[in-house]
Amino acid sequence: MTISVRLNEKDTKLVRAYAKMNNISLSDLVRNAILEKIEDEYDLDLYNKAIEEYKENPKTYTMDEVKEELGL
Repeated sequence: MTISVRLNEKDTKLVRAYAKMNNISLSDLVRNAILEKIEDEYDLDLYNKAIEEYKENPKTYTMDEVKEELGL
């Protein structure tokens, strides 16, 4: 799939310089940035859900308790 992105000249120079500095193609840079952004938002959503669950039931477990529960 092909996606076009419009950038002004200043942003274009910055993006090209960053890609060159990190020895990656523009395609890899854009793909990685998009996927990282999605992953970060997904992680933040999971974190917020975990915090809400913890607030409802603030029970915690020691590492030994977790190992025992899992049979490790």
